[in-house]
Amino acid sequence: MPRLVLTLARGMAVLGGLVLTGLILITCVSVLGGIGNSFFHSAFAEGVFPGFAQSMLDLGIGPLFGDTEMVEVGMAFVIFCFLPLCQISGSHASVDIFSSRLPLRFNRALQVLIDMIFAAVLILVALRLFAGLQEKMQYNETTYDLQFPIWWSYGASLAASGIAALVGVYVAGARIFEATSGRVILPSRQGMDG
Repeated sequence: MPRLVLTLARGMAVLGGLVLTGLILITCVSVLGGIGNSFFHSAFAEGVFPGFAQSMLDLGIGPLFGDTEMVEVGMAFVIFCFLPLCQISGSHASVDIFSSRLPLRFNRALQVLIDMIFAAVLILVALRLFAGLQEKMQYNETTYDLQFPIWWSYGASLAASGIAALVGVYVAGARIFEATSGRVILPSRQGMDG
């Protein structure tokens, strides 16, 4: 079971990385297009090579249409894709100035509590995304520029958050098992065991 959950978490992280790479490319192309548009509209470009500047503008050099909508939609999905791997590997950012000086038993109990709360929050987020998905589908809302249905992004984020919630529940269960049995299944936060 741990290997299956870890493989699922890694697969989601790879998918999130691919989508994030696409969003970065969209942003870069849009920024470069905007810079090009400004340059070809400048007095310098119109004075030095007016024909070329106008032909580039006629080609449509400029920011990508709907780029901000694509990034907004994609980033929520990307975040949910990375959560499972962060959760199962114990890689969330933490500030443990206080807890690092406490006994190991306290830190293990604290980790169980944190993972249980995190699993509950992930379940709540997935449930709220499901409610939002139903509402967006009912009213057939679309984005302003691209006019694609908003429920698509809710659906993608719901799928990724559902997997994150499943992994969160698994991690919470594994932490409870670790606390009661004394065996270690999952990596712990850095510094917790020392």
